[in-house]
Amino acid sequence: MSDVVLKEDTDTETETQLTVLKTSLFFAGDGFTVYDCKGQLVFRVDSYGPDARDRDELVLMDANGRCLLTVRRKRPSLHQRWEGFKGERREGDKPIFSVKRSSIIGRSSVTVEVYDNPGEEYHIEGCFSHRSCTVFNASKEPVAEIRRKVDPTTSVMLGKEVFSLCVKPLFDSAFAMAFVLVLDQINGDDHDLLNTAPADHPAVHPLPAATTQHQH
Repeated sequence: MSDVVLKEDTDTETETQLTVLKTSLFFAGDGFTVYDCKGQLVFRVDSYGPDARDRDELVLMDANGRCLLTVRRKRPSLHQRWEGFKGERREGDKPIFSVKRSSIIGRSSVTVEVYDNPGEEYHIEGCFSHRSCTVFNASKEPVAEIRRKVDPTTSVMLGKEVFSLCVKPLFDSAFAMAFVLVLDQINGDDHDLLNTAPADHPAVHPLPAATTQHQH
């Protein structure tokens, strides 16, 4: 389903259910740990702190600390654009994919373009701040989904710092996790913009009813 393979033991036959834990609620991109359905650590992203310069580049590692991919904010860029590199990025490396947002604030669509394979692209729709997103391929088929996590023993919905990442067969789970990293950064940018909105220019909440932002 995807030519991008970052994790060699990607399961190609069954759906992969992952639990993602955001390790800080204070800064976007501070860190993540990701577990499989057996509770085994699969991926981690170490804390980089609140410094905006540090947030421009994030590294996804496996459970043993091996670098699987690097996502880096492309600057300067008219729209929010990120590029993904296989393994640890070094100067001169060429990206293997890019992630671009189609609007600046509010509910929007995110497009993923895979380099060296013009026919392969993905669209992410939904609202990450609500932990409700779906990744579609070019044929409009869902390949991954982000959703709120429900405690199976109590049927209680957990907080937004814990959520589920469902990855369809034939799709690389590390590639899907790269989307989570970028969406978290975009969501953090939105939070910064909303918190600094002037008093006479009310902040827009990313809900369907919030249509006034798009009239500017």
